[in-house]
Amino acid sequence: MSPKLEEAFNNQIDVELSSSISYLQMSAYFAKHNLNGMSGWMRAQAEEENAHAYRFLDFVLNRGNAARLGAIDAPRHEFEDAEEVFVTALEQEREVTAAIHELYRLVTEEGDLASYPFLQSFIEEQNEEEAMVETILDRVRLAGGNAGAILILDSELGGRARG
Repeated sequence: MSPKLEEAFNNQIDVELSSSISYLQMSAYFAKHNLNGMSGWMRAQAEEENAHAYRFLDFVLNRGNAARLGAIDAPRHEFEDAEEVFVTALEQEREVTAAIHELYRLVTEEGDLASYPFLQSFIEEQNEEEAMVETILDRVRLAGGNAGAILILDSELGGRARG
């Protein structure tokens, strides 16, 4: 892996860790508002993003390169309501997708064939992640602030298995 790719992959580790911390903060927001299903769903997302960071880190190391973690900014912690949280989550997923696409373009430019299958799995997963968050956001919007509808959605999201 070239030094340019090493740096780009290390940057992606930071993107994944930033996303993980952001989801953890969203989880805390929902827990504070007694929406424990949404809190658990966000915590599961945080764990998933953290696992992605580990996968990128291991990929860099297994290719014989150095892993260097950068600074992670504190995530947003105040939101107006559940809709705003999920809008933020969707924006975040789109940013992660864009970063992976850029990494894929760089890998293509460098001709690093060993990175293609690894990144392809993330491209596919990001399609699923964006679709899932969009669906939840659509349902939150359909609820229109109705407390009963939000509680039903909270209960459904709480059914997501973690770990």
